[in-house]
Amino acid sequence: MSRYSVHHEEALLEELLEATERHHEIVLHNDDVNTFEHVIVCLMEICGHDPIQAEQCAHIVHYNGKCSVKRGAFEDLEPRCTALQDRGLSAIIARS
Repeated sequence: MSRYSVHHEEALLEELLEATERHHEIVLHNDDVNTFEHVIVCLMEICGHDPIQAEQCAHIVHYNGKCSVKRGAFEDLEPRCTALQDRGLSAIIARS
């Protein structure tokens, strides 16, 4: 097997692994309990959103009923989703 072929196969494998890791997302659902400010702070602290992104997601949740707020590997999303739930937000992990 040539050096190029091995490198090409490794690149394809890495690409495949990256693609399969991103098949989950945290979906935040609207509720009548939490304030915009609370949701925005949670998204910044837990999901790493900047203030504008967090505010936009909060408005999408309010007007559409739900919003995907973070995508990635399940192992990364699970503790974030739990942290959102622990702060009183309605969040689930879904396959994207």
